[in-house]
Amino acid sequence: MPVFSEILVAIDGSKAGDNAFAVAIEEARLHGARLHAIYVVETGLFSSLPADNTVEIMYRALEKEGEQVLEKARARALEQKVTLTTHITQGHAGNEILALAENQKIDLIIVGSHGKGQADRLLLGSISNYVITHGTISAMVVRS
Repeated sequence: MPVFSEILVAIDGSKAGDNAFAVAIEEARLHGARLHAIYVVETGLFSSLPADNTVEIMYRALEKEGEQVLEKARARALEQKVTLTTHITQGHAGNEILALAENQKIDLIIVGSHGKGQADRLLLGSISNYVITHGTISAMVVRS
């Protein structure tokens, strides 16, 4: 059985993300691993819109949501006595997850099977698929 020392979980505030985080906490406790949580502000969502104040406002709203999601994760990890480092980035979620995993020498990536809404379900489903097909690190998809 492999032992993981650095685990990365992608969270987005959805039920699937919460389930992935719960599994990540258990895996971190089981292996005595350090846990990292990433929230990605998906820049591709607005790439076809003209760059104006509206787009900037949407980005700021998503960043604020990300900070709240990560704060909730920090509180849950503290409750469970798990060491957690949080990361918020912007870009393509799959690329950002894999880049952080490589940079932090992650042993296991955990992602949820889908996101917050029907449109996000397709997006996060594609993100979990992207992580599995393009990554070289062990990955776990948590179904909700």
